[in-house]
Amino acid sequence: MATVTKQPGVEVPLPKLTPVKSGKSGLGVQLGTAGVAACIADLFTFPLDTTKVRLQIQGEGGANGKSSGVFRTLFNIGRYEGVASLYSGIVPGLQRQMAFSAIRIGGYETVREMYQEMSGAKTGMQMLGIRIAAGVTTGTLAILCAQPTDVVKVRMQAAGGKGQYKGVMDAYVSIARQEGFKSGLYRGTGPNIARNCIVNVGETVVYDVVKDYFIRSNIMIDGIHCHLASAVVAGVTATILANPVDVIKTRYMNSPRGKYGGVLNCVASTARKEGMGAFYKGFTASCMRLVSWNIVLWLTWEQIKLQMKKF
Repeated sequence: MATVTKQPGVEVPLPKLTPVKSGKSGLGVQLGTAGVAACIADLFTFPLDTTKVRLQIQGEGGANGKSSGVFRTLFNIGRYEGVASLYSGIVPGLQRQMAFSAIRIGGYETVREMYQEMSGAKTGMQMLGIRIAAGVTTGTLAILCAQPTDVVKVRMQAAGGKGQYKGVMDAYVSIARQEGFKSGLYRGTGPNIARNCIVNVGETVVYDVVKDYFIRSNIMIDGIHCHLASAVVAGVTATILANPVDVIKTRYMNSPRGKYGGVLNCVASTARKEGMGAFYKGFTASCMRLVSWNIVLWLTWEQIKLQMKKF
Protein backbone atom coordinates (compact mmCIF):
# COMPACT_ATOMS: atom_id res chain seq x y z
CA MET A 1 0.00 0.00 0.00
CA ALA A 2 1.36 3.44 -0.97
CA THR A 3 2.00 5.94 1.81
CA VAL A 4 2.55 9.67 2.10
CA THR A 5 4.47 11.53 4.85
CA LYS A 6 2.64 14.53 6.24
CA GLN A 7 4.91 15.09 9.26
CA PRO A 8 8.46 13.97 9.89
CA GLY A 9 8.44 10.35 10.95
CA VAL A 10 4.64 9.97 10.52
CA GLU A 11 3.33 7.97 7.54
CA VAL A 12 -0.33 8.21 6.58
CA PRO A 13 -1.64 5.42 4.29
CA LEU A 14 -3.38 6.50 1.09
CA PRO A 15 -6.88 5.08 0.46
CA LYS A 16 -7.03 2.06 -1.82
CA LEU A 17 -8.14 3.05 -5.31
CA THR A 18 -10.81 0.96 -7.02
CA PRO A 19 -10.56 0.68 -10.84
CA VAL A 20 -13.44 2.35 -12.63
CA LYS A 21 -15.44 -0.02 -14.79
CA SER A 22 -16.35 1.11 -18.30
CA GLY A 23 -19.90 -0.22 -18.02
CA LYS A 24 -19.57 -2.05 -21.34
CA SER A 25 -19.70 -5.83 -21.33
CA GLY A 26 -17.17 -7.95 -23.18
CA LEU A 27 -17.90 -9.40 -26.62
CA GLY A 28 -18.69 -12.85 -25.22
CA VAL A 29 -21.30 -11.41 -22.87
CA GLN A 30 -22.80 -9.32 -25.68
CA LEU A 31 -23.08 -12.39 -27.94
CA GLY A 32 -24.62 -14.49 -25.16
CA THR A 33 -27.18 -11.90 -24.03
CA ALA A 34 -28.23 -11.17 -27.63
CA GLY A 35 -28.75 -14.89 -28.26
CA VAL A 36 -30.80 -15.32 -25.08
CA ALA A 37 -32.96 -12.26 -25.86
CA ALA A 38 -33.59 -13.57 -29.39
CA CYS A 39 -34.59 -16.99 -28.06
CA ILE A 40 -37.10 -15.38 -25.69
CA ALA A 41 -38.51 -13.40 -28.62
CA ASP A 42 -38.79 -16.59 -30.69
CA LEU A 43 -40.68 -18.43 -27.95
CA PHE A 44 -43.31 -15.67 -27.92
CA THR A 45 -43.68 -15.24 -31.70
CA PHE A 46 -42.88 -18.63 -33.28
CA PRO A 47 -46.52 -19.50 -34.20
CA LEU A 48 -46.61 -16.35 -36.36
CA ASP A 49 -43.36 -17.41 -38.01
CA THR A 50 -44.83 -20.82 -38.83
CA THR A 51 -47.95 -19.13 -40.23
CA LYS A 52 -45.76 -16.86 -42.36
CA VAL A 53 -43.89 -19.85 -43.83
CA ARG A 54 -47.15 -21.65 -44.70
CA LEU A 55 -48.54 -18.51 -46.39
CA GLN A 56 -45.32 -18.00 -48.36
CA ILE A 57 -45.43 -21.49 -49.89
CA GLN A 58 -49.20 -21.28 -50.50
CA GLY A 59 -50.00 -21.50 -54.21
CA GLU A 60 -46.42 -22.40 -55.09
CA GLY A 61 -46.11 -23.66 -58.61
CA GLY A 62 -49.19 -21.80 -59.78
CA ALA A 63 -51.76 -23.88 -57.95
CA ASN A 64 -55.14 -22.21 -57.92
CA GLY A 65 -57.05 -21.57 -54.75
CA LYS A 66 -57.98 -18.73 -52.50
CA SER A 67 -55.18 -17.59 -50.26
CA SER A 68 -55.98 -17.86 -46.58
CA GLY A 69 -55.45 -14.96 -44.23
CA VAL A 70 -53.13 -14.87 -41.24
CA PHE A 71 -55.63 -15.74 -38.54
CA ARG A 72 -57.44 -18.39 -40.60
CA THR A 73 -54.12 -20.10 -41.40
CA LEU A 74 -53.03 -19.88 -37.77
CA PHE A 75 -56.37 -21.28 -36.59
CA ASN A 76 -56.42 -24.08 -39.18
CA ILE A 77 -52.91 -25.25 -38.29
CA GLY A 78 -53.86 -25.44 -34.63
CA ARG A 79 -57.23 -27.06 -35.32
CA TYR A 80 -56.27 -29.71 -37.90
CA GLU A 81 -52.63 -30.41 -37.04
CA GLY A 82 -52.55 -29.62 -33.35
CA VAL A 83 -51.14 -26.67 -31.44
CA ALA A 84 -47.74 -28.38 -31.36
CA SER A 85 -47.52 -27.90 -35.16
CA LEU A 86 -47.35 -24.16 -34.60
CA TYR A 87 -44.06 -24.84 -32.85
CA SER A 88 -42.72 -27.30 -35.44
CA GLY A 89 -39.08 -26.39 -35.93
CA ILE A 90 -38.76 -24.50 -32.63
CA VAL A 91 -35.61 -26.44 -31.62
CA PRO A 92 -33.61 -25.57 -34.76
CA GLY A 93 -35.25 -22.14 -34.51
CA LEU A 94 -33.71 -21.59 -31.08
CA GLN A 95 -30.41 -23.07 -32.28
CA ARG A 96 -30.55 -20.59 -35.13
CA GLN A 97 -31.11 -17.65 -32.80
CA MET A 98 -28.20 -18.62 -30.54
CA ALA A 99 -25.91 -18.68 -33.58
CA PHE A 100 -27.50 -16.10 -35.88
CA SER A 101 -28.86 -13.35 -33.64
CA ALA A 102 -25.98 -13.66 -31.20
CA ILE A 103 -23.57 -12.69 -33.99
CA ARG A 104 -25.63 -10.18 -35.96
CA ILE A 105 -26.92 -8.30 -32.90
CA GLY A 106 -24.36 -9.08 -30.21
CA GLY A 107 -21.43 -8.39 -32.52
CA TYR A 108 -22.92 -5.29 -34.15
CA GLU A 109 -21.65 -2.68 -31.67
CA THR A 110 -18.12 -4.12 -31.70
CA VAL A 111 -17.94 -4.17 -35.52
CA ARG A 112 -19.50 -0.68 -35.76
CA GLU A 113 -16.94 0.75 -33.34
CA MET A 114 -14.12 -1.00 -35.21
CA TYR A 115 -15.26 0.46 -38.57
CA GLN A 116 -15.73 3.87 -36.94
CA GLU A 117 -12.19 3.81 -35.57
CA MET A 118 -10.77 2.69 -38.92
CA SER A 119 -12.64 5.37 -40.91
CA GLY A 120 -12.66 8.22 -38.41
CA ALA A 121 -16.38 8.78 -39.04
CA LYS A 122 -18.19 10.85 -36.41
CA THR A 123 -21.68 11.94 -37.47
CA GLY A 124 -24.13 12.28 -40.37
CA MET A 125 -24.03 10.14 -43.51
CA GLN A 126 -20.60 8.79 -42.65
CA MET A 127 -21.93 7.20 -39.48
CA LEU A 128 -24.99 5.89 -41.35
CA GLY A 129 -22.64 4.22 -43.82
CA ILE A 130 -20.63 2.74 -40.94
CA ARG A 131 -23.79 1.38 -39.33
CA ILE A 132 -25.00 -0.19 -42.59
CA ALA A 133 -21.56 -1.73 -43.23
CA ALA A 134 -21.54 -3.19 -39.71
CA GLY A 135 -25.06 -4.58 -40.20
CA VAL A 136 -24.16 -6.22 -43.51
CA THR A 137 -20.94 -7.67 -42.04
CA THR A 138 -22.52 -9.22 -38.96
CA GLY A 139 -25.56 -10.36 -40.96
CA THR A 140 -23.36 -12.22 -43.45
CA LEU A 141 -21.15 -13.81 -40.79
CA ALA A 142 -24.23 -14.85 -38.82
CA ILE A 143 -25.98 -16.66 -41.65
CA LEU A 144 -22.82 -18.48 -42.71
CA CYS A 145 -22.80 -19.97 -39.21
CA ALA A 146 -26.55 -20.51 -38.86
CA GLN A 147 -27.61 -21.59 -42.38
CA PRO A 148 -28.14 -25.32 -41.63
CA THR A 149 -30.41 -24.49 -38.68
CA ASP A 150 -32.47 -22.21 -40.93
CA VAL A 151 -32.96 -24.93 -43.56
CA VAL A 152 -34.09 -27.47 -40.96
CA LYS A 153 -36.40 -24.93 -39.30
CA VAL A 154 -38.13 -24.06 -42.59
CA ARG A 155 -38.51 -27.73 -43.60
CA MET A 156 -40.03 -28.68 -40.25
CA GLN A 157 -42.35 -25.65 -40.25
CA ALA A 158 -43.56 -26.45 -43.77
CA ALA A 159 -44.12 -30.13 -42.93
CA GLY A 160 -45.89 -29.45 -39.64
CA GLY A 161 -47.20 -32.60 -38.03
CA LYS A 162 -46.88 -34.77 -41.15
CA GLY A 163 -43.91 -36.65 -39.68
CA GLN A 164 -41.40 -36.01 -42.47
CA TYR A 165 -38.61 -36.24 -39.90
CA LYS A 166 -38.39 -38.22 -36.67
CA GLY A 167 -36.74 -35.32 -34.88
CA VAL A 168 -34.30 -32.45 -35.22
CA MET A 169 -31.14 -34.57 -35.51
CA ASP A 170 -32.90 -36.86 -38.01
CA ALA A 171 -33.71 -33.78 -40.09
CA TYR A 172 -30.07 -32.64 -40.15
CA VAL A 173 -28.80 -36.14 -40.99
CA SER A 174 -31.52 -36.88 -43.59
CA ILE A 175 -31.04 -33.62 -45.47
CA ALA A 176 -27.24 -33.99 -45.46
CA ARG A 177 -27.40 -37.64 -46.57
CA GLN A 178 -30.11 -37.30 -49.21
CA GLU A 179 -29.26 -33.87 -50.66
CA GLY A 180 -25.66 -33.28 -49.67
CA PHE A 181 -24.09 -30.76 -47.32
CA LYS A 182 -23.78 -27.93 -49.85
CA SER A 183 -26.99 -28.43 -51.82
CA GLY A 184 -28.97 -29.52 -48.77
CA LEU A 185 -28.01 -27.88 -45.49
CA TYR A 186 -26.52 -24.87 -47.26
CA ARG A 187 -29.33 -24.67 -49.80
CA GLY A 188 -30.43 -21.12 -50.51
CA THR A 189 -27.44 -19.51 -48.80
CA GLY A 190 -27.37 -16.69 -51.37
CA PRO A 191 -30.94 -15.46 -50.88
CA ASN A 192 -30.64 -16.12 -47.16
CA ILE A 193 -27.56 -13.88 -46.90
CA ALA A 194 -29.36 -11.22 -48.94
CA ARG A 195 -32.50 -11.52 -46.84
CA ASN A 196 -30.74 -11.47 -43.50
CA CYS A 197 -28.41 -8.59 -44.41
CA ILE A 198 -31.53 -6.60 -45.34
CA VAL A 199 -33.26 -7.70 -42.12
CA ASN A 200 -30.20 -6.84 -40.05
CA VAL A 201 -30.03 -3.36 -41.58
CA GLY A 202 -33.79 -2.97 -41.19
CA GLU A 203 -33.79 -4.19 -37.59
CA THR A 204 -30.43 -3.59 -35.90
CA VAL A 205 -29.29 -0.52 -37.85
CA VAL A 206 -32.72 1.15 -37.94
CA TYR A 207 -33.21 0.46 -34.22
CA ASP A 208 -29.76 1.94 -33.50
CA VAL A 209 -30.39 5.05 -35.66
CA VAL A 210 -33.96 5.69 -34.46
CA LYS A 211 -33.08 5.23 -30.78
CA ASP A 212 -30.08 7.54 -31.16
CA TYR A 213 -32.26 10.14 -32.92
CA PHE A 214 -34.97 10.02 -30.23
CA ILE A 215 -32.41 10.49 -27.47
CA ARG A 216 -30.29 13.17 -29.19
CA SER A 217 -33.39 15.15 -30.20
CA ASN A 218 -34.73 15.00 -26.64
CA ILE A 219 -37.92 13.39 -27.94
CA MET A 220 -37.52 10.52 -25.48
CA ILE A 221 -35.09 9.52 -22.78
CA ASP A 222 -33.18 6.25 -22.98
CA GLY A 223 -35.81 3.99 -21.47
CA ILE A 224 -38.59 1.49 -22.17
CA HIS A 225 -40.78 3.90 -24.17
CA CYS A 226 -37.85 4.83 -26.40
CA HIS A 227 -36.89 1.17 -26.88
CA LEU A 228 -40.51 0.22 -27.68
CA ALA A 229 -40.97 2.97 -30.30
CA SER A 230 -37.61 2.19 -31.92
CA ALA A 231 -38.43 -1.52 -32.03
CA VAL A 232 -41.77 -0.92 -33.81
CA VAL A 233 -40.10 1.25 -36.47
CA ALA A 234 -37.37 -1.36 -36.93
CA GLY A 235 -39.86 -4.24 -37.29
CA VAL A 236 -42.02 -2.49 -39.91
CA THR A 237 -38.97 -1.33 -41.89
CA ALA A 238 -37.42 -4.80 -41.89
CA THR A 239 -40.66 -6.40 -43.15
CA ILE A 240 -41.09 -3.94 -46.03
CA LEU A 241 -37.48 -4.39 -47.16
CA ALA A 242 -37.10 -8.12 -46.68
CA ASN A 243 -40.43 -9.78 -47.56
CA PRO A 244 -39.72 -10.44 -51.28
CA VAL A 245 -36.35 -12.03 -50.52
CA ASP A 246 -37.89 -13.93 -47.62
CA VAL A 247 -40.51 -15.52 -49.90
CA ILE A 248 -37.83 -16.72 -52.33
CA LYS A 249 -35.62 -17.96 -49.49
CA THR A 250 -38.49 -19.95 -47.97
CA ARG A 251 -39.59 -21.49 -51.26
CA TYR A 252 -36.08 -22.36 -52.40
CA MET A 253 -35.12 -23.92 -49.07
CA ASN A 254 -38.34 -25.94 -48.93
CA SER A 255 -38.23 -27.14 -52.55
CA PRO A 256 -37.14 -30.68 -53.49
CA ARG A 257 -33.83 -30.96 -55.27
CA GLY A 258 -34.12 -30.13 -58.98
CA LYS A 259 -37.41 -28.21 -58.78
CA TYR A 260 -35.66 -24.93 -59.49
CA GLY A 261 -32.59 -24.39 -61.64
CA GLY A 262 -31.31 -21.88 -59.10
CA VAL A 263 -32.34 -18.87 -57.09
CA LEU A 264 -32.99 -16.70 -60.14
CA ASN A 265 -35.08 -19.48 -61.67
CA CYS A 266 -37.14 -19.56 -58.47
CA VAL A 267 -37.65 -15.79 -58.74
CA ALA A 268 -38.65 -16.00 -62.42
CA SER A 269 -40.95 -18.99 -61.88
CA THR A 270 -42.73 -17.30 -58.98
CA ALA A 271 -43.24 -14.06 -60.92
CA ARG A 272 -44.41 -15.84 -64.09
CA LYS A 273 -46.87 -18.25 -62.46
CA GLU A 274 -48.23 -16.12 -59.63
CA GLY A 275 -47.45 -12.51 -60.45
CA MET A 276 -45.50 -9.89 -58.53
CA GLY A 277 -47.95 -9.99 -55.66
CA ALA A 278 -46.53 -13.41 -54.71
CA PHE A 279 -43.39 -11.71 -53.40
CA TYR A 280 -45.47 -10.14 -50.66
CA LYS A 281 -47.31 -13.31 -49.64
CA GLY A 282 -47.41 -13.62 -45.90
CA PHE A 283 -46.68 -9.88 -45.50
CA THR A 284 -49.21 -9.36 -42.71
CA ALA A 285 -47.93 -12.40 -40.81
CA SER A 286 -44.34 -11.29 -41.42
CA CYS A 287 -45.07 -7.77 -40.19
CA MET A 288 -46.96 -8.98 -37.12
CA ARG A 289 -44.21 -11.43 -36.36
CA LEU A 290 -41.26 -9.08 -36.94
CA VAL A 291 -42.80 -6.15 -35.06
CA SER A 292 -43.73 -8.31 -32.05
CA TRP A 293 -40.38 -10.14 -32.28
CA ASN A 294 -38.47 -6.85 -32.31
CA ILE A 295 -40.45 -5.51 -29.37
CA VAL A 296 -39.69 -8.57 -27.24
CA LEU A 297 -36.09 -8.77 -28.46
CA TRP A 298 -35.03 -5.17 -27.88
CA LEU A 299 -36.91 -4.67 -24.61
CA THR A 300 -35.45 -7.93 -23.27
CA TRP A 301 -31.93 -7.19 -24.50
CA GLU A 302 -31.91 -3.63 -23.16
CA GLN A 303 -33.07 -4.86 -19.74
CA ILE A 304 -30.48 -7.66 -19.72
CA LYS A 305 -27.75 -5.15 -20.61
CA LEU A 306 -28.96 -2.81 -17.87
CA GLN A 307 -28.84 -5.58 -15.27
CA MET A 308 -25.40 -6.70 -16.50
CA LYS A 309 -24.08 -3.15 -16.07
CA LYS A 310 -25.49 -2.97 -12.55
CA PHE A 311 -23.97 -6.36 -11.77
